[in-house]
Parts: sequence; C-alpha cells; structure tokens
Amino acid sequence: MTHPPHDGPGGRAGHALGAAGLTPDEEAVYELLVDCSPATPARVASLGAAAGLRPEVLPGLLGTLEAKGLVTRSSDEPPRYSAVAPEVALDVLLVTAERQLLQARERAAELDRAYQRRATEQAPPVVVEVVTGHRAVQQRHAQMQRAASHELRCFSKPPYFDPQGSVAAQHELLAQGVTVRMIYEREFVDRLGALRQIETMIGAGQQARVLPSLPMKLYLMDDRFALLLLRHQPDDPDADAALVVHPSGLLQALSRLFEGLWQRALPLRLRPPAPGAASSRTRQPGHDDERLIALLVAGLTDEAIARQLGIGSRTAERRIADLMSRLGAHTRFQAGVQAAFRHPPATD
Repeated sequence: MTHPPHDGPGGRAGHALGAAGLTPDEEAVYELLVDCSPATPARVASLGAAAGLRPEVLPGLLGTLEAKGLVTRSSDEPPRYSAVAPEVALDVLLVTAERQLLQARERAAELDRAYQRRATEQAPPVVVEVVTGHRAVQQRHAQMQRAASHELRCFSKPPYFDPQGSVAAQHELLAQGVTVRMIYEREFVDRLGALRQIETMIGAGQQARVLPSLPMKLYLMDDRFALLLLRHQPDDPDADAALVVHPSGLLQALSRLFEGLWQRALPLRLRPPAPGAASSRTRQPGHDDERLIALLVAGLTDEAIARQLGIGSRTAERRIADLMSRLGAHTRFQAGVQAAFRHPPATD
C-alpha cells in the first residue's frame, strides 16, 4: 500500500477523517494498522517513520486510537495492535459527529435569532456594518460567500479580493445545488486567463452575463445579506474595507439593482473545451464560435479578442467577419447580441 505523504507535525495530505474527530496523525497511524494489523509498537514506529511520523508521539497516538475504539491491543508482551474494521469503528464516530453537528446547527440558529432580534430592537436598527483590515475583511468575505443556502449573486469587478478563495467557494456552493449568478464587467473578461476561468465556472453550473461596467463590487447571499468590497490594497492591509448590509430597505434596493442589471446584461454562453481538445490555435468550430461570441458580447477589441483566443489579429478579424456573414449582421455589436440569444449557424 502506498501511503500519502505526511505534511509534517499536525498536518497530513489527504486528511479526510477530521469530521470523525481524528487528527491527521491519528488517521495516519490508523491507516498504517489497517494495512499491517496486527503490529507491535516497534513495527508501527518503523512504518510510521517512513510516513514522517515521529516515534516519540506513537505511544500516545496508539492510546488515543484505542480509547476511541479504532484499535485493539493484545495482552501479549510486547502488545500487538490491530485496527477495528472501519465500517464498525468509524461509523460510530461519524454518527456521534453528525449528532454534534446537528446540535451545533440548532444552537447557531438560536444565536442567529437572538442576534437578529437584538439588531431589529436597536434604535435605529443596524443596517450597515463596517469591516476594516485585511484579516477581518478576508474572514467575512469567505464566511458570507459560503453562507448562501439558495442563491449567490455577484458583480465581478475590482477590487479582486482573494480570487482563488472566491472561485473555490463558488465551486462548493454549486456542488451543493446553490444557484450562482455572476455579472462580469468587461475589464475582467479582458484579463489574461479570464475566458478559461469563466468557461470552467459555467461548466460547473454558474450563470454568467456581461456588461461594459458595473457600479460596485457586490455579493448578495440569498435575500439575507449583502457584502460590498470597497477597498483592497495589497501593500497596505490596514486599508482594506467592506460593508455588510443587513435585512433592510437598502438590501432590497441592492437586490433590485442586481436584477435590473441582470436583465440588461448579455448572456455568456460558454462551455469548457472537450477533454483532450487541441490547443487554442486548432479550430474547434462550435467551441471557437462560443468563445468568439462571448468576447464580442463583452465588447473587446480585435486585438484583445486575438489575445484571449491565442491567435493573430488577422485571424481574429477573419473569424469575426465570417461570423458576421453567417449571422447576417452588419456590425460587431449586432453580431454579438444576435448570437448571444441564439446559437450561431453551423460552420461549413
């Protein structure tokens, strides 16, 4: 059996049993015993050293695993440790963890009701919460995106605060069945690698549209909260600032603003390239047309379109002219609008 690499003290690649109450090192030792039971402490220490576990911590780990019912110890001298069948031992721990999680959710709901009651009883009620400082904004940014239970709506424009974290959060929400609607500002679509990112997100289930400009950086979590990112300066973390908008007339206005701009925005009908597809320089007619249409809809120049598609300017001009001819469009914008709302004619 090939064991995943150990990430040093307190950390292990592929740690998945934290939800069952196991530390990374406990999981590592249990995995070793699943593979080599029964084993003496010396044998476990030898295998553990190869996996990066320190010998001095093994007695304590074996004792903890025994107390949790994951391993048994023989009465031999030296004792021999054996893993209890995961289906039995882990199921007990997971049921306990699920019960504790349910209790935690119920308690969180109680606290949230108390918080909302206090907020509404204040005179005047709390409508806007100001968050400042990089760490505080980052924490609230991550928390609130994942707080959406039905729908997350976003305006994508600067400042781009923790873009990797935002993409990861949206993937998690989409996997849970949460609707994600994003309006991209033209400036974002023109960024290097943006087209591929949008394709990937749409492939995951995101609904995407584009406008030339947007009024603010906005996240709407269901109809419960809004987050406005006001300022992000990597060279001055203390300058980061955001607003959290609580249920109020202001929140309703922001929701109406999003819906109004969503109706005006043009849809980006994209999909990831087929697995094993050739480089962007090789024609893939249906996919190429979708990408070209998206860039036309966004209002990018010929040079920017060529850069995004990884082709020369003259090739981009020829493809645009060909698409306009097939659509019977007289202008680039007309071609983009027509194609955005219907599939373009097939290429011969």
